[in-house]
Amino acid sequence: MISSRNIGMVAAAATLLAAAPLSAIFQGWTWLIESIIAVAVVAGVAALTRLARAPLWGQVLGMLAGLMLALTWLFPSGEELLAILPTPGTFAYFGDLLAGSMQDMRSYGVEVPDTDPLLFIAVLGVGGVAVLVDVLAVGLRRPALAGLPMLAIYSVPVAVYVDSVPAVPFVVGAAGYLWLLVTDNVDRVRRFGRRFTGDGRDVDVWEASPLASAGRRLAAVGVALAVVLPLAVPGMTGGLLDSLSRGPGNGSGNGSGSGGTSGRIDLFASLAGQLNQSQVADLVKVTTSEPNPFYLRYAVADELRPAGFQARNPSGRSVNRDLPNPADRAGQGVQQTTYQATVEVTKSLSMSLMPVYAEPTRTDDLSDNWLYDANQQVVFSNRENSRGRKYSFDYVRSTFTPAALRAAQPLPSDHPVRRQMTATPGPVPEVEELVKGLIQGKRTDYDRVLGIYQHFSADNGFRYQLSTESGSSGQDIVNFLTNKVGYCQQYAAAMAWLVRSAGIPARVAFGFTNGSKRDGDTFTLTNLNLHAWTEVYFDGAGWVPFDATPAYGVPGSTRSAWAPDTDAPEPSSPDTGAADTPAGPEASAGPAGPDNADRDTDDGLALGGTTPDEQPPVWPWWTAGLVALLLLLAVPALRRMALRRRRGGRAVSGAMAAATVDGDSEPGTRPVVVGADANRARADAHAAWAELLDTLVDFRVPVDPTETPRATADRLVRDALDDDAIGSARLLGRAEERARYARDPLTGERLLPALRAVRGALAARADRRTRLLAAVLPPSVLLRWRTTMADRSSRMVALTGQARYRLLRWNPRRLLADRAAR
Repeated sequence: MISSRNIGMVAAAATLLAAAPLSAIFQGWTWLIESIIAVAVVAGVAALTRLARAPLWGQVLGMLAGLMLALTWLFPSGEELLAILPTPGTFAYFGDLLAGSMQDMRSYGVEVPDTDPLLFIAVLGVGGVAVLVDVLAVGLRRPALAGLPMLAIYSVPVAVYVDSVPAVPFVVGAAGYLWLLVTDNVDRVRRFGRRFTGDGRDVDVWEASPLASAGRRLAAVGVALAVVLPLAVPGMTGGLLDSLSRGPGNGSGNGSGSGGTSGRIDLFASLAGQLNQSQVADLVKVTTSEPNPFYLRYAVADELRPAGFQARNPSGRSVNRDLPNPADRAGQGVQQTTYQATVEVTKSLSMSLMPVYAEPTRTDDLSDNWLYDANQQVVFSNRENSRGRKYSFDYVRSTFTPAALRAAQPLPSDHPVRRQMTATPGPVPEVEELVKGLIQGKRTDYDRVLGIYQHFSADNGFRYQLSTESGSSGQDIVNFLTNKVGYCQQYAAAMAWLVRSAGIPARVAFGFTNGSKRDGDTFTLTNLNLHAWTEVYFDGAGWVPFDATPAYGVPGSTRSAWAPDTDAPEPSSPDTGAADTPAGPEASAGPAGPDNADRDTDDGLALGGTTPDEQPPVWPWWTAGLVALLLLLAVPALRRMALRRRRGGRAVSGAMAAATVDGDSEPGTRPVVVGADANRARADAHAAWAELLDTLVDFRVPVDPTETPRATADRLVRDALDDDAIGSARLLGRAEERARYARDPLTGERLLPALRAVRGALAARADRRTRLLAAVLPPSVLLRWRTTMADRSSRMVALTGQARYRLLRWNPRRLLADRAAR
């Protein structure tokens, strides 16, 4: 039973260690505290059920019940009984938390805040894994299989983490798993008896044998390879808004890839997480010869599934080879101008995608490891990342007139672009009906796209807001079209979906707006300038951008002649170029009315070049943490000082006191001698001797509990003291000897000066490190704490055994057996 208890505790600890990768997902540590509570409750219930000799199914039910009580206490709905007993309302609230967690997963990118839905699903998952690990490791005695549920926890950050998953959490989780295996192995050996080496010599359970040493070395090498090997394999590191699993493409941009979907990143969730951050970080600095550039791109999502748009694996060839010339496919009415740009990526942005303007024609300062996908118009790498890189490139800016886009002919039904970029997950009646009404009477593809684009306006009730609103349809696209509240990713994805439903190729592009930090021809782009927009394909023009997001909600928003600002008070001038939205307060105000008044301005997305709210300084927290750490480290020294002062106060009180009557008293009165109290003198001697022993421990002088006080003093005089302290040591030994064995203790001696003399002699003899430890971390205090903990543990084991014995006396099986015997 003791071994099962030990393995159960190790299983609980290993589960918490295996949950370490979740630290890469959450911003805070609330999830860890709540997970520790849930796992502790599960482990405690498991220990109690095994103590009562419950069958395995009973242990499972008990652990699940304990997990439910822990969740009820951690996430109360307000309808519980006695604060921990769940009611039907509690389970309904849990269902709402599960539904809310799905919404939060779509709304936030890593690192996610500590919202109740996300914390609930994290604690529920860790607690469930704790139940499975306990059943496998303790109930079924198959600890190796317990690694599977532990691996399930680690797969969560691997699937959703934007950056490459840190190696440290994996090492921590692997250490917990190895700890569980070693504990089970030692327990099995202890049950068997003793182990033997190859030469027949028996060794203790914890003593290393050749086979055990080899196993430990193999385990350490395996963990090290698991951590180091991915760093050397191309394509296994990545970064922010990144890490599309690269694979060998087919040459046409379809990018089949060998990585599948497991390594893909949810660009929408990543974008949401960056826009919701309160801290502003510079990510990119770009200098361009173009007066009013369009958005800086880095990724494309063109695969539409029921859950929304997803990115495919790009494929291409080196950017240092001949890049496609956009002039080869330009039709009439398409104006093209060549510009130069230089991009400097800061250390805050690390991804395997490189930000560039659309249609680059030449690059400098990039190695052959960087490839260009002409279909997606993205620069990517399987071996490197963009962090801290500076590069230059030439690019072509294409502008279009509405007349030229109206003249574009629809693509044939068998055209590869139309066949692939008009695919939808299936007919959605609400979307089909809306699209049918918006394109009714429109003769050209451009007019149909323009009708859909103009639908996302304030006049139709659409509002820009960082926090989305849930709906009851069960489909995100229908919820957004119904609630009409969202930010760039909802606008871009919804427009692309509607355009595809109209039979016109469309996709979602990701990049940076021009922001509000401009110095001449240099733009400084931050995480709050991340943006998403829609691109529509026209024959003879290629991919044409349309930004349906309200301009007032996006700093540095850009509009064009073919896609004017639908919320502007007056229509844009029909020039062929694109013009930046003015950065003044009037441009930021947006349309008048409730739509503008209700828009969300949180998270530093104030317009007109304003800065986000100042964050509270963090130095007070660091100072408080440092002070708390220093106080914690000072506890042993303070404890030692308190003991020394208390013992010193006793030692000085052992002298004899004599008192005479005043001169005012009557003549002939004799002096009255007051003798010291024997009990007090004995206590003083014991206190002085205890202080001497602690001093010996502090200065690393061996202490033998079997020696008499006189023998200890003689050994101290012989080995550790000089001539000045010899008399003091003998005095302390004689006082303790009299206090222990004599009827009358030694009185009238000054014990405190003797203690100081011995301590000074020991300090003079010790080296600097010993004196420092004796002052800061006294070994005597630490030894006393360890002894106290061991004693309390022994008492707890004894009490547990007594309780188990008493429970066994009232075991139903035993009572029934006794009754049958009668």
